[in-house]
Amino acid sequence: MSSQAQGTAFAQWVATARQQALQAAPSPRQPLVAAGHVVGSVAEGFLEENGFQGTLHEHCLLLKKEHSGGVVWHLDGAADEITPALNALASALRDQGLCGPWRDEQLAVCNAAGDVVATVERGAVRVLGITTRAVHLVGRAPDGRIWVQKRAMTKPSNPGQWDTLMGGMVSAADTLQQALARETWEEAGLRVDDLHHLAHGGHVAFSRPSREGGGAGFMVERIDWFHAVVPEGMQPDNQDGEVECFALLHPDEVRACIADGGFTLEAGLVLADFFGV
Repeated sequence: MSSQAQGTAFAQWVATARQQALQAAPSPRQPLVAAGHVVGSVAEGFLEENGFQGTLHEHCLLLKKEHSGGVVWHLDGAADEITPALNALASALRDQGLCGPWRDEQLAVCNAAGDVVATVERGAVRVLGITTRAVHLVGRAPDGRIWVQKRAMTKPSNPGQWDTLMGGMVSAADTLQQALARETWEEAGLRVDDLHHLAHGGHVAFSRPSREGGGAGFMVERIDWFHAVVPEGMQPDNQDGEVECFALLHPDEVRACIADGGFTLEAGLVLADFFGV
């Protein structure tokens, strides 16, 4: 394929991917309110149909209320009861097979201003339309080639696809910088202090339907991405068993593989941002 045709194919992939990343919900969603803050949303009828209404936790109720002509779901309880109530709901979702992969990992639950009001099991965030944050690292060699990883076949999402050098969720216990450092070590065996020219590159936003909850989920996520140079002689070495292998590719090879569907949607859009497309 000529370089012009390759560039056209990559640009077409990016345009389609950006449409896929930002999609409306296929059916109406109802706000989920906790401690007086809107923290997520649920598909219309989902909670009633599956019996998720009433007592969730000793001091917290999940109640449907009419508000401005629509339905709003309230977790009625003290602010310090919201986390156990959300996790009780997450467990109930898991018991009915309506939860995403269970990770035993707490993610932050934030209000519209970005303030953390609670935490919840990672497997429940898509079903409840809770906004999540992730971090990616684009790693370059000094000669301009790009380090990429192939996701392990045991990964619950996108197994065997190519990804950035590192990509992971920001847990409730992490700041963005802490997540960057932790995930870079776990996935690539690299210390961020040893990398050169580390900088924040930008962010990619996602809001799209999700298969969790029997198709009732909705993904809302902000991916902050960083870029850095991996010094000569330093190679990534996976620590957590979630990476099959690493490769060092010329940027044209990366773009061609993205256009051919070899990369995850998230990684492809992060790399498109990095390439300035």
